[in-house]
Amino acid sequence: MNRRDFLNRCGMGMGSLGLSPFLSEIMQAGERRQLNPLSPGKTHFGAKAKRVIHIFANGGPSQVDSFDYKPALEKWHGKNLPGEHLKTERKTGTAMQSPFAFQQHGQSGLWISDLFPKVAEMADDLCVINSMHANVPNHEPSLMLMNTGAERVSLVRPSMGSWVTYGLGTENENLPGFVALCPGGVPIVETQNWRSAFLPGAYQGTHIDTKNSEVRKLIPDLRNPKMTRNLQRQQLDLIQQMNRMDVDDNDPGVEARIHSLELAYRMQIEASDAFDVEREPESVQELYGKTLHGRQMLIARRLVERGVRFVQVWHGAGQPWDSHEQIEKNHGKLAQEADQPIGALLKDLKMRGLLEDTLVVWGGEFGRTPTVELPTPGANSPNTALGRDHNHHGFTMWMAGGGVKGGITHGTTDEFGFRAEEDRMHVHDLHATILHLLGFDHELLTYRYAGRDFRLTDVHGEVRHQLIA
Repeated sequence: MNRRDFLNRCGMGMGSLGLSPFLSEIMQAGERRQLNPLSPGKTHFGAKAKRVIHIFANGGPSQVDSFDYKPALEKWHGKNLPGEHLKTERKTGTAMQSPFAFQQHGQSGLWISDLFPKVAEMADDLCVINSMHANVPNHEPSLMLMNTGAERVSLVRPSMGSWVTYGLGTENENLPGFVALCPGGVPIVETQNWRSAFLPGAYQGTHIDTKNSEVRKLIPDLRNPKMTRNLQRQQLDLIQQMNRMDVDDNDPGVEARIHSLELAYRMQIEASDAFDVEREPESVQELYGKTLHGRQMLIARRLVERGVRFVQVWHGAGQPWDSHEQIEKNHGKLAQEADQPIGALLKDLKMRGLLEDTLVVWGGEFGRTPTVELPTPGANSPNTALGRDHNHHGFTMWMAGGGVKGGITHGTTDEFGFRAEEDRMHVHDLHATILHLLGFDHELLTYRYAGRDFRLTDVHGEVRHQLIA
C-alpha cells in the first residue's frame, strides 16, 4: 500500500465513523418508508402546521362580492371601466356593483360581505390574500394549476395533497393520509384533482361522496358480514403473499396494491367511527348545522383530529360557484350552504386547540370579473343577467391557523378588483408558502421520475414570509 492509498483509506474510514450514527437513522427512516409509505416523514425544519384542510369553492367565487371590497364599483356601476380592458373568457360589459353589503369585522377591521356572516365572526383569525393570480380563465387548467401546480392540463403531476402526504406521512395508519370529500360526484377534471400521478399510489387521495349520510354508504363495502376478522386476515395474508412474489420486479403499483389492501383491512374499525358524525354531541352538530355541508365540515374536523394529514372539502360535483348568471341569487344560495359550516369549523378547531397547527385554506381556482357578463351565443343563456365571467387576473383566497398571521389582508387588486397589483401572489407562491408552514423547503421536497427531480412548484414559487406569524 503506498502512502496516498493509506491516507485515503484512513480519511474515508474516519469519515464513515463520524457519519455512522446519522446513516443508521437515515436507513431506519428509509426502511420504515419501504415497509409503509405513509409512516411519519421528517421535515426540513420546524413546522408550524401539521395538517391541512383545503376548502375548495370550485367554480370560482367572486372576490368583489366576498372579501375584496371595491366601493369604486358603486360609482362606476353601469359604466364602462376606464383604462385597459383585460382579456376575459367571454364578453363582458359595464361595471357591476356588488349586490352584497360589506362591513368591517373584528378588531382587525377586515372587510367581509354579508355573504359570510359566520366566517366574519372569525375575522381576526383570517389571513386574506387579495392579490392571487393564475394563468388562464378556464376551469380545467386552473384546477390543475391550483391542485397540482401543473402549468398545462397535459402535464401529469401529483396533487398538493399527495405531495403533503408524501412528505409528512400519516399519524394514523388506520385511515388514509389524504381524503377528498365531494358530495354528489366529482368536480371538473374529476379524480385528476387528487391523483398521486408518478408518486406511489399510497399518496393518492381517497374520494368520499359526502352526499350519503350513512357510514355504510359513505364507504361502500366497509365490512364483510359473511366473513369473520380472522378469516379475512388469513385470506389477506394469502393475497399479500402472492403480491409480494411480484415485488422483485420493483413495480410501484404492486407496493401500492399491498398497502391499499392492508389499509382497507384496518379501516374497518376506525373509519366507522371517524365518519359517523352522529357520535358528536347535539350541541356540536347544531354548531355546524345538520346539513350536507355541515356534515362534511364536521367529518373534516374528525379526520384531522384522528391524524389525517390533508383533507380537501369540495362544495359539490362540477363547478357550483360558476355564476355566469344571477350572481346575487347563485352566490347567495351557495354561501348560505357553506357559511355556517365553515365558520363552525374555524370556531371548533380553535376551541379544541387544533387551529394552532391545522392550516385551513379557502378559495376557488380563480375569481370573477367586476364587469357584467354579456350573452354569448352557444356559451350561456341569451337571458344572461347580472352574472360575472371568469377572472384569473386577480382573485381572493384566505388561510387561517397553521402559523399564519390572523386579521390581515395581503396584497391588493386595482380599484375595481380586476387585476392583482400590490404584492401579487401566484398559485406557485401559495404552494411554496403552504409547504413552508408544513416544514418543507419547496425546492427540496422532490421526487425523481423519468430522469429528473419533480416538485409541486416546478421551477417557480416564492415563500411569502410576511404571511407567517
